[in-house]
Amino acid sequence: MPTTNRDVVRRLYKEVWNERKLEVTEEVLSKSHALNDPTSTGSTVGPAAYKTQVRRFVAAFPDLRFTVEDYICDKDRVVAVWTITGTQKGEILGIAPSNKKVTVSGITIHQLSAGKILDSQTVWDAFGLMIQLGVPNPAKLEALAASAR
Repeated sequence: MPTTNRDVVRRLYKEVWNERKLEVTEEVLSKSHALNDPTSTGSTVGPAAYKTQVRRFVAAFPDLRFTVEDYICDKDRVVAVWTITGTQKGEILGIAPSNKKVTVSGITIHQLSAGKILDSQTVWDAFGLMIQLGVPNPAKLEALAASAR
């Protein structure tokens, strides 16, 4: 049964993020996969680096769930328009656990080749996340983001 680029990206959100099957990263990401996310820390290349990013967010939001609102597919690219929800139980971006429920939206553009994701460019509402978590001074956002890198 042939697999489309959309199917590969769908597996990333469903199996890796929502079902926590981190081993699936080896199946859907290329060994040289590059994650471009403004809040990434450390290495952002390869399945191991992607697993680190998943663990980081799941540690902060153990009930984190991705809902993909739309997929836009064109040639070797799949755009996922998504929303995440979760309750902050752990530290994230220098912010102590707040036990607050959050909803954050974002978009990720995935480039694929031969059934694997080569590159993922993510843009999401980090400012909105900070506001929902009760960061008292939005001017602190840049300092918090810088300290998390």
